[in-house]
Amino acid sequence: MKFGVCVFPGSNCDYDTYYVIRDVLERDVRFIYHNETNIKDIDILILPGGFSFGDYIRPGLLASKTALMYAVIDFAQKGGIVLGICNGFQILTEAGLLPGALLPNINGRFICKDVFLRIETNSRILTNKLKRGEVLRLPIAHHDGRYYVDDKTLKEMEENDQIIFRYADKEGNTDDEANPNGSVSNIAGICNKEGNVFGMMPHPERASEDVLGNHDGLMLWYSLIS
Repeated sequence: MKFGVCVFPGSNCDYDTYYVIRDVLERDVRFIYHNETNIKDIDILILPGGFSFGDYIRPGLLASKTALMYAVIDFAQKGGIVLGICNGFQILTEAGLLPGALLPNINGRFICKDVFLRIETNSRILTNKLKRGEVLRLPIAHHDGRYYVDDKTLKEMEENDQIIFRYADKEGNTDDEANPNGSVSNIAGICNKEGNVFGMMPHPERASEDVLGNHDGLMLWYSLIS
């Protein structure tokens, strides 16, 4: 199994993600740059966090128009596994691979802190090693992380088991106080209908080693590998 970590001008979590895959998970991985199109050797693509193209116009828009992303779209449409983290999630929505949009946080500020996530499904690739209702602690760091989708699409997503994580408190309660950015229905992570493209705002690569005081993110990587 080989991972690819996509790199755009302004990516800043690419090396963190690469390190976790190579040194912690001990898996084969390579960087793939925004002007590349050959990804035939890759099994799982990761779009890391950062500020691709400086978030010019809006986060993820310019990255979604690169040569690499056209290859990623083709890869995903053929069933390839794709995970977008933070800015990667924004890119996937701009590219039309995931429904909805990421809007500025409801308080208008950049938020950087640990949050709790409730696992909404374990029938998807990203969470198959976890239990439904289980709570993880992961960090967030974003200004535009407020997930939005209209009511009709939200209902369809719930029916299709596309909601992967919801912001919660440490007991798993999903109320307004546990929602850091105002996301609709406390949504922190989703997938497409086919279940091979995932997007999440929290950073599992920043919680994958005991030396960092938290390894909750490891279960997501283990799920992908399995």
